[in-house]
Amino acid sequence: MFFPRINSGLTGFARARDGNFGILMSLLVPLVMVAGGGAVDIIHALGTKTELQDQLDAAVLAAIHEADPNQRLDVARSFFPDISGSGEPGSGPVEKTISLALVDNPDGSVTGTLQMQHPTAFLSIVNLKEIPIGVTSTAMSTGGAAAAPGCIYALGNQSQAVLINSGVNLDATACEVHVHSSSSPAFIMNAGSTVDTEKFCVKGTSYIRNGGTLTNLQVACDVTDDPYAGRIPEPAVPSGCTTQGALSGASFTLNPGVHCNTTFNGSPTITFKPGLHIIKGRMIINSGSTVMAEGVTFYYPDVFSEIRANGGLSFTASAPQTGDYAGVLMFEKTSDPANNANKQQYVFNGSLGETLTGIIHLPNRDATYNSTTNQTNKMSLVVNTIIMNSSNWKMAPYDGAGPAGSGGGVGMARLVR
Repeated sequence: MFFPRINSGLTGFARARDGNFGILMSLLVPLVMVAGGGAVDIIHALGTKTELQDQLDAAVLAAIHEADPNQRLDVARSFFPDISGSGEPGSGPVEKTISLALVDNPDGSVTGTLQMQHPTAFLSIVNLKEIPIGVTSTAMSTGGAAAAPGCIYALGNQSQAVLINSGVNLDATACEVHVHSSSSPAFIMNAGSTVDTEKFCVKGTSYIRNGGTLTNLQVACDVTDDPYAGRIPEPAVPSGCTTQGALSGASFTLNPGVHCNTTFNGSPTITFKPGLHIIKGRMIINSGSTVMAEGVTFYYPDVFSEIRANGGLSFTASAPQTGDYAGVLMFEKTSDPANNANKQQYVFNGSLGETLTGIIHLPNRDATYNSTTNQTNKMSLVVNTIIMNSSNWKMAPYDGAGPAGSGGGVGMARLVR
């Protein structure tokens, strides 16, 4: 008996649909790969652009300190290893091509322009092999012979001039740290710490690293000298005291003057009015206190004078922008050789938060830093030695006005882009 094959058309139609689906998928898969992979390429390119912007910012801040245009370009190039010494575009390990140019502007600023062709991984399928990236940055010197973008200068030529203990997190990508010690070891870094700097410059070659992360270490490095030596005028210290002894109360407002062996009982709010505050002897500020010192300069007439702030403190202070002590937040007497020969400890305690802006010139102090910053500290810290304990520390170079001391103005640099 004959039975007609009534489903043969449907089977053929199904096969036709299968074939069409296969063709469609063969067309869509590359498109999906290009779309998804292209997003990955773009994200990578944007990440690279952010990194290059940070590098270029640091490069022009460093280059502005050089008077000779060729030296400026050499300094800027050093931040980009993929650029050859001749200035022609070079090739890195991932075939990056980078070009850098610096332009001197009529106002004295310097503008850096960086161009890069970022290689792609997925978009090359559609013959888009590179994504162009461009960044610019402009830096301005704020007067005088500009100092290096140093945030920390440890001047002592002794063993363990810098000790970085576990728990330290120093975020200072635009800063340089200059360690003058050539002793053995010049510095020690322990595990569980992160120090991220533009340059960690050590005069010596011997050091101990027990772990941790330390970026841009350079040994046998040409360290920068104390940029403020002899440049900050030392005031005459009056014989009388504006404030002295033990004080009790919820709040205090201190006028500029001499504060002699002062202790604040309890946990008050202390406001220092703008001007020069001479700390004679030890000023003790207890845990839980709040300190406000805007437009203030603190001066220590000897190495035994200090502000001793106990833990649990909130401390906000900034230097004046004009006058003899423009840019100077804290400094000590350095004209007395006997004083200079008697180094003493200085402890920075601000565990509830600390925001400092200005120059801290304490070359006769062995500093211990235990603080946490609420915002980025824009500062230049000069000490004999430094111990960094468990702390969360954000730093950037001080970019404001500089002192007009006997050695002439100490210029700083700032970004104006």
